[in-house]
Amino acid sequence: MSGPAILRPMATIDCTKCGRTGDRVAFRPFQNDLGRRVYDEICAPCWAEWLKHQQALINHYALNVQDAQAKEFLFQHLDQFLFQTKSAP
Repeated sequence: MSGPAILRPMATIDCTKCGRTGDRVAFRPFQNDLGRRVYDEICAPCWAEWLKHQQALINHYALNVQDAQAKEFLFQHLDQFLFQTKSAP
């Protein structure tokens, strides 16, 4: 039998997007380098902003998120939105 559950505070990070110190995202969102970078560098409020923006992109462009091109489109926009990098034309 296990002991009582221990609630630990979330780790805080210095967010690359907003520049503030805040709670990191709860889990690594993707099992790739971009997912690691989000987990290591983005705070939970900025991640929540991205999720709202992502949903707007999916709705506006009628994306099928199981499609490889749609996933790549979203990864590019996520990189731009969270890390302000410009994609090559």
